[in-house]
Amino acid sequence: MKYLSLILVLLLFSCGKKEDVLLPKSNVSVVKDVQDHSPIYIFFRVNGKDTLAEVNRKNSIISTNWLFNVDKRLPLRLVIPEVAKLQEKKRADKAHENKKAENYYSYADSIGKNLAFVPFTEVYYKLEKPKEEGLIIFFEKNNKMVRVNNEIIKREELLNYIASLDFAVKPKMQFCFDKNMSYESYVQDKVLINKLQSFAMVIDEFIY
Repeated sequence: MKYLSLILVLLLFSCGKKEDVLLPKSNVSVVKDVQDHSPIYIFFRVNGKDTLAEVNRKNSIISTNWLFNVDKRLPLRLVIPEVAKLQEKKRADKAHENKKAENYYSYADSIGKNLAFVPFTEVYYKLEKPKEEGLIIFFEKNNKMVRVNNEIIKREELLNYIASLDFAVKPKMQFCFDKNMSYESYVQDKVLINKLQSFAMVIDEFIY
């Protein structure tokens, strides 16, 4: 798959109408190329004083990799319920199941100047607080501070902090996000979380 320089806006032409999705940005590419994919768009809409998330999955095929193109302005509380519903539909369709097909969030790599992707196929979202067990890592709305159990640390220090902990066995990690944070902040946190995979035995995500 080839992309034009830095893609900040995805355009979808449907029934003669141009739609746009403002993609989030990060400074590293987790995955640079995805073959055999279907696009799913979640648009930013405003109705009076209300912000809405509008889903377009007309071209999605169950057996392919799904690329979620989500507008960065949307709050997480509107995005995740829609994503979770689509995940469940894909998991439930056994007739067209492809165990190699993954789900990815798309974003723009501002350093590499390319479209990039972060996988989330195995994530099961929970719209509640986690049980008090293992490591509970809570990302604040402002995306500057992170709470690890009872410790408050700077976001940029999270990887070194986790690496410094002495684990007898790999711990269960429960990642938690403020439901009112922007989708862009969430994707940036997902890119960071991807670097923690080797430290964790089980990873859950909670939105509340």
